[in-house]
Amino acid sequence: MLEQIWQDLIALPTYLIDANKRIYLPYLLSAVVMAYLVFRVSASNKTAKGFLLFLFPKKVWLCKSAKLDYTLLITNKIIKAASFTPIVLTMVPVALATTDFLEWLFGAPLLLNLPAAAVITFFTVLLFLLDDFTRYILHLLLHKVPFLWEFHKVHHSAKVLTPFTIYRTHPVESYLYACRMALTQGVAVGIGYHLFGTTLSMYDILGANVFVFLFNILGANLRHSHIWFSWGDKLENWFISPAQHQVHHSDNPAHFDTNLGSALAIWDRIGGSLIKASEAGKVTIGVGKYDARHDSLMAIYWLPLKLAFRSVMPSAGKSKKLDKQIRD
Repeated sequence: MLEQIWQDLIALPTYLIDANKRIYLPYLLSAVVMAYLVFRVSASNKTAKGFLLFLFPKKVWLCKSAKLDYTLLITNKIIKAASFTPIVLTMVPVALATTDFLEWLFGAPLLLNLPAAAVITFFTVLLFLLDDFTRYILHLLLHKVPFLWEFHKVHHSAKVLTPFTIYRTHPVESYLYACRMALTQGVAVGIGYHLFGTTLSMYDILGANVFVFLFNILGANLRHSHIWFSWGDKLENWFISPAQHQVHHSDNPAHFDTNLGSALAIWDRIGGSLIKASEAGKVTIGVGKYDARHDSLMAIYWLPLKLAFRSVMPSAGKSKKLDKQIRD
């Protein structure tokens, strides 16, 4: 276990050179370029120093909330290595179960004889759509189920947003997302094998699914930032912009449980939870009118456990109603 913890910790700097990580250097640099476009339009002091102050305001990057995010990147790595890594759901049994289910339902694998490019394209798109849809479903449950909301509240209790806020999660939520990924990949592989019966691959850029790469290079790091970058109403009908995700983090009750999608906006449109940046008005960040009390590492790890289990106790009815009244 100690060896696993050590290996995970020394791997942290490689996040900057791994295209599957949000803080991959080219993704960060593309966010800086997009931030510069906002700066040129909105700032009065258009000097290099002015841009640096615009990009790195002390009140954001040195805020206590942001410092907790930096720490959580490390402590969550340690907790993951020490606890749930051996018991997380894995892709292979899910893929086998999916294949068995499809054979039971439809008979032997179809083994469609399509050009390799068509198979790769199908699998790449299928994997992206399943991944984005299951992210939306899990995110929806994290907001709507009181027991799960207590864990997801850790992410929303951030007082400021930086690219490191993506790592502000409770280990229980991280475990659920790890299982979701295995489930998604397993189902995609199972479907692909049933249809084509061949070794499956996807179109990638530097090892990342081409759609994931494009999502990240087109400003994903501005989603968790103080920089308002909207894509306009037409595009925001189909894709969640950085500004729309900031609306998702708003402390305004009118914005709660909105823009739950990751890349695609179609799930929110179907669910009636889509808000375009132009419709949001002024946005401030947080979990609402009450204080989540996530002001230390101990509180971030312990309080969600305490409140989540309290939420399913018989005596929790009154407190649930009170919490709802506060949020409404």
